[in-house]
Amino acid sequence: MDEVFGTLQWAGYISDGSPPASQRPTAYIMVLINQEVKTKAFEHDVGMAVENIILTALEEGVGSCCFGSVDRGKLRKRFNIPKKYLINLVIALGYPNESPVEEPFENSVKYWKDKKGLLHVPKRKLKDILHRNVITSEHTSPLYLTIRQIISPT
Repeated sequence: MDEVFGTLQWAGYISDGSPPASQRPTAYIMVLINQEVKTKAFEHDVGMAVENIILTALEEGVGSCCFGSVDRGKLRKRFNIPKKYLINLVIALGYPNESPVEEPFENSVKYWKDKKGLLHVPKRKLKDILHRNVITSEHTSPLYLTIRQIISPT
């Protein structure tokens, strides 16, 4: 387990954001993409699979953290992962010991810990990324969803 833990970039905005040994994840899932058979939409497949893993874990009381900041070279060497596999993400699983506080998004995703050690995480409101029957250039969110009404509600 330490071989995986040491390849992950934990809480980059917080100095020494790594959890202590007693609070480290109890399992890891490496998401690998076979580049010889990947589809054009593999990113969507990964997103759906990872979301289901995270939601299933949550249903069982298991917390998760998805990492894109990974030392892929170390992982590849340690686990003898063939070159044909792209190391896409690592999902860390374990039992949560903190309850982060959601903060309003104000032009930064930078999270922080307060003096009591409580984690504060900026989040966008759904109304800021989900729009009904409209697409405009005014919104700067990296995720922009629109719902188009196809059938009249009557």
